[in-house]
Amino acid sequence: MDGLDKKELVRVAVVFTCDKPNVPSWPYINFDYEGKAKEIMRKLNESLLDIEFTKYLFSSIEEVKQVDWKEKNFDGIVVYMIGGMWTGVAEAVIEMGYPTILVDDLYGGSGGFLRAFSYAKRRSYPIIGVASSNFKDVVEAISLFRVIKSLKNSIILDITDRNVTKISEKIKETFGIQVVRMSSEELNSYFENAEEEEAEKWADKWIKESLKVVEPTREEIVKSAKMYLALKKAMADNNADAVTIDCLNLYYGGKLPAYPCLALFQLNNEGSTGVCEADLDSTITQLMMRYLTGRPGYVSDPVIDTATNQIIYAHCVATNKVYGPNGLSNPYIIRSHSEDRKGASVQSLMPLGEIVTTTKINTKEKALCIHQGRTVANVEEDKACRTKLAVEVNVQKILENWNMKVDFGWHRVTFYGDWRRCVKDLAALLGMKIIEEDR
Repeated sequence: MDGLDKKELVRVAVVFTCDKPNVPSWPYINFDYEGKAKEIMRKLNESLLDIEFTKYLFSSIEEVKQVDWKEKNFDGIVVYMIGGMWTGVAEAVIEMGYPTILVDDLYGGSGGFLRAFSYAKRRSYPIIGVASSNFKDVVEAISLFRVIKSLKNSIILDITDRNVTKISEKIKETFGIQVVRMSSEELNSYFENAEEEEAEKWADKWIKESLKVVEPTREEIVKSAKMYLALKKAMADNNADAVTIDCLNLYYGGKLPAYPCLALFQLNNEGSTGVCEADLDSTITQLMMRYLTGRPGYVSDPVIDTATNQIIYAHCVATNKVYGPNGLSNPYIIRSHSEDRKGASVQSLMPLGEIVTTTKINTKEKALCIHQGRTVANVEEDKACRTKLAVEVNVQKILENWNMKVDFGWHRVTFYGDWRRCVKDLAALLGMKIIEEDR
């Protein structure tokens, strides 16, 4: 996992479970628990240099209770079962409610691992389990604590004239993310102060690198570049990690001088996060996945086609660097915004034959949906949004499951790569309900 561009120290407790001396149990009587714990800690410290670990070796519930866990302020806890299967230590740690990773050191804590993990899952504690002979699986699981810490330290700039106090408070409570609201009037001040000469350079770059420009005039593209400079400066001034803007309502209401489509295209290409329509849940989803994968997301309005077993992700904002800012670029065309045929937007011709993972968070319900498929076509169709990525999926199952348990709205966010396991594990650590739309 890469892409974690917020480098704040992550603090993790590693609790090793063990038996007292002369107790016959797995792995065997008088096993060298201290030596095993030291060996594992050495490997963890070598593999995860930016995580600060604190080691504990417990053989009783009383030892767990003697620690002032709140004062320690850990970002997560790893319960490493190297023995002590029947001591109840694992359950005692799990019951504190921290994001917890339960690890079975095979043939050491296996019975206790299975009991404690099922106990936690039945009671919906924020936990994932790792029972693997490959130490890399342990490292990857612990890396998820970095994503959670990065979210806690993030700021989203929400450009809207609506009152977003309630949802902002819920986002802060659920993820630790701070939402800063900016009015359209404030953004327009940034737009007016954007340097024309710098905007001309960005317009030249976008035009030169595109396959072609269809509808927009150069003047319109320069206005889009000024919007990019405005958003970039507004984000910097607010120390924001992501921005979302109520583009349709503000533009249709005459409150925006230009669509932000090209601006968000550029922000996502360079490793930042820009999302349209002031969709905070999609913004959180894209930000979370950026920290997890280092890749931008593609927010879309999905269209289902049961005849071809495809879902077509359609939108006028899209990246052309689906593998991240240092990855390969795909071709794009500069078009007008589709619904009103004004402004400038992007038709991105994304890579085909690739597995993609599509997901979305619902903050109010504390839930996450997910489905996967393989990219098969860039659809040419004049109706609806400009970019249309067709993906072969279990479309009938998705149709049956669509927003049945939780209403995630119309938007979904698509990422190149097979991230189902990582996303589900991350959602579990965040205490979220997980809905697999294609199963």
